Amino acid sequence: MEFKIDYLPALPQRRDVPIGCVGAGFIMADCHLVAYRQAGFNPVAITSAGAESRTKAAARHGIPKVYDSMDKLLDDPEIEVLDVAVPPDLQLAVIREAVKRRHLRGILAQKPLGADFSEAAEAVRLCRDAGITLAVNQNMRYDQSIRALKGLLGQGALGEPVLATIEMRAIPHWMPWQARQGWCTLRIMSIHHLDTFRFWFGTPDWIYASIRPDPRTRFSHTDGICQYILEYDRSGLRASSWDDVWTGPAREGAGSDIYIRWRVEGTLGLARGTIGWPKYPERTPSTLDYTTTGDGRWHQPRWNEVWFPDAFAGPMAELLRALETGTEPDLCGKDNLGTMAAVEAAYESAATHAAVSPFKWLEEN
Repeated sequence: MEFKIDYLPALPQRRDVPIGCVGAGFIMADCHLVAYRQAGFNPVAITSAGAESRTKAAARHGIPKVYDSMDKLLDDPEIEVLDVAVPPDLQLAVIREAVKRRHLRGILAQKPLGADFSEAAEAVRLCRDAGITLAVNQNMRYDQSIRALKGLLGQGALGEPVLATIEMRAIPHWMPWQARQGWCTLRIMSIHHLDTFRFWFGTPDWIYASIRPDPRTRFSHTDGICQYILEYDRSGLRASSWDDVWTGPAREGAGSDIYIRWRVEGTLGLARGTIGWPKYPERTPSTLDYTTTGDGRWHQPRWNEVWFPDAFAGPMAELLRALETGTEPDLCGKDNLGTMAAVEAAYESAATHAAVSPFKWLEEN
């Protein structure tokens, strides 16, 4: 039996909402703005700390207004939605200033939503009190294979989920700002996988994590290579991820074996997939294969879209649609506190060698 494969974001009716962009680094210039232009969205202004980067991004993407300070951009009354792409330890300061501007209706913030859970919770509170809709750019939810599986799970194609795994063997390009954070993989890479598990199955009851430094990464950190298990008490589901940013000495002269794979086993079916991101900038679509007890065949839907940059239209589309309908986006700040809590639980678990519940943080907020 074949099921409906729904892997693309639902787009807003109104795509000309004026967007102001804070930041002009890789994520903004090479992902957000590329995807926005493809989707027909309307970035009208940009600012960043670097004059050259904001000028180049504006010229490349046809953005008419270039501001030399964040305050000048925030004061522009034309802007209705703010798109923030700054390092996590700077993001809360941007949001604190943004909520003072009453013409702003929505903010798309980056993941992680702050340097820790407390900063994320403050960002959510500030936007709530100001009446501004906050969405978080957990863009792996819009990877085409991840979204397609969510649709299959919603249709009951796999029955009751039993076991889910993500295996990442990939070498990220760490940004210079990460050296000052004191942390590495859990809040930058694993947060994608923890959020994906939450997207598929909800917030886990317990997390057990084990971490060690990555031999290649030179700045101080404990969480280079990360392994963790998620326990769902009510259903019995178990999920786990191996986030290996070392992958062996592939950069040091050995052969490489780089990939990201996921797999979900249910009582009525099995789905498996790959994530194309490790081959960026080569356009490599993610994949999905699934089989069910209904016919015993493997179904292999395919598409041309890719995570980087195409999927980055999804979070902004979700925010714009929420503003149209007066509803909260699925990627809202309040929901994202569950992902931030899962990250905090993983850090505490690794430090204490014990299973930790994310609800320890959520019950306080």
